Amino acid sequence: MDSLVNKPEVLAIIPARGGSKGIPGKNIRCFAGYPLIAYSIAAAQQSEYVTRVIVSTDDEKIAELARQFGAETPFMRPSEFAEDNSLDFPVFEHALLWLKENENYSPDIVVQLRPTSPIRPPTCVDDAIKVLLQYPQADSVRGIVPSGQNPHKMWRLDAATGQMQNLLDVSGVAEPYNAPRQILPPVYWQTGHIDAIRSSTILDKKSMSGNVIMPLILDSRYTVDIDNLYDWDRYEHLFYEGGLEMVEPGPQRRPFPKNVKLLVLDFDGVLTDNRVWVDGEGHEFVAANRSDSMGIRVLMKKGVDVFVLSTEVNSVVAARCKKMNVPVMHGIEEKAEVLTAVLKERNIEPDEAIYVGNDINDLPCFPVVGYAIAVPDAMPEVLQAADFVLNATGGHGAVREICDLILRRKNKEYK
Repeated sequence: MDSLVNKPEVLAIIPARGGSKGIPGKNIRCFAGYPLIAYSIAAAQQSEYVTRVIVSTDDEKIAELARQFGAETPFMRPSEFAEDNSLDFPVFEHALLWLKENENYSPDIVVQLRPTSPIRPPTCVDDAIKVLLQYPQADSVRGIVPSGQNPHKMWRLDAATGQMQNLLDVSGVAEPYNAPRQILPPVYWQTGHIDAIRSSTILDKKSMSGNVIMPLILDSRYTVDIDNLYDWDRYEHLFYEGGLEMVEPGPQRRPFPKNVKLLVLDFDGVLTDNRVWVDGEGHEFVAANRSDSMGIRVLMKKGVDVFVLSTEVNSVVAARCKKMNVPVMHGIEEKAEVLTAVLKERNIEPDEAIYVGNDINDLPCFPVVGYAIAVPDAMPEVLQAADFVLNATGGHGAVREICDLILRRKNKEYK
């Protein structure tokens, strides 16, 4: 196998067209704090073998965002290769031919990283490349997982008679559809995590895989292919709750605290929807959610302290917190310093505290505690720094959501 000393030229290409119908703007939509495409870019950047990262797109917004996260966009993909039914092959052939003709650049290996499979094992890319280097006869390597459904138990319907016909036969097994799964041949499902392909396979053999395809078998828990909004929510939950090691565009998210003793809340944008109404005399009014109060009340009964830390000076903060019977410190400019003092005063370790915020003045508080949470409409910097992003927005049940999350985990501990 080739060593890193003599490593080949490896180009990662991330295909990301702009015309997604299932989820408009899918490739730049925020997934667990970062644009979806950022995860594939990070997977390429964190590889020991990949020497160049390019995004092939027809969309200027995608191209601009890709550049922000460190990928190149030396060309725009022709529109005829960015249709709903466009295949991978012309996209990759176009990229390789353009690079050869315009830059005299010809990589040895091309890695395909589809944005729709953002949850990847940390060594996924390098493992695939190593397999390709280990087998000189191989045209490509493809990521696969054990299949959740066995095709030997699948059926076709005869168009003329309407009768069932088994899809596949198995040598030595008369009726595979009636056989125990354990005696049937193991089968695998291809994923979108990784394809490592020799450039010659694409340019000379006119194929994205060639004839000799080697496997990279991945843990089935990483099986992710985002196609609709239901997938999106499900896989964000996997991202936060699945306990998987994975490639991330930013710092590794910290685990949820095992023993939460303190929940610290920002006010505007967390306990409110961040809007304010002002009457002719300058009195301010905000909108809050009554269900937050109930969540806080139950949480405090379970022994978790809650207090509000806010920069806002208006008396509405104190009035709302008094109504909820929650301690409050408002008009605070240096929130991190105050939070540090509160932890020390209450003899609470950082990994026993959670902070929930939404704006840039909350960022200094995030490293002070063991776990930082953002509401989904928080500022981009906050979303990316948070360990967890809630589903509900501020003033619309965000605080109730985190209270319920803490309570569910505490209930598990008690069982």
